[in-house]
Amino acid sequence: MTRTLRFDLPTVLILATGCSAAEAAQQPEPAEQSRVALSQALPKLDGAKLAVTVVEVRYAPGGSSAPHSHPCPVIGYVIEGAFKTQVRGGPIEVFRAGQSFYEPANGVHQVSGNASDRIPVRFLATFVCDHTAPLSQLVPSRP
Repeated sequence: MTRTLRFDLPTVLILATGCSAAEAAQQPEPAEQSRVALSQALPKLDGAKLAVTVVEVRYAPGGSSAPHSHPCPVIGYVIEGAFKTQVRGGPIEVFRAGQSFYEPANGVHQVSGNASDRIPVRFLATFVCDHTAPLSQLVPSRP
């Protein structure tokens, strides 16, 4: 009768390297690590005038901005804190450090600000534009 032994990955690594579990836990982190933070299809854009602009956005604790829109798709990545946002017609969402988000062109941001009253938020907003226009425009509030 043949027996099949099954091991989880940490056990295999310990057996393969000849280390004890304690020694394996003390191994240094790899020098380089990567992960896909966001993968998003973009709308059709005119490649002849394509430009990317990266903006660092900061909101103080409790800070927010007035309703606004962006003429181009925006890809955001939260560096620290928690960012609260709502695009008209969608739910209020909170993105925390290490998370990414996508905003379609011309969506009206009814909520855009810091989700915390104590900790600042900082994120990168990457605008992918195929025409020249202000990156952000105020939107009058609806009656």
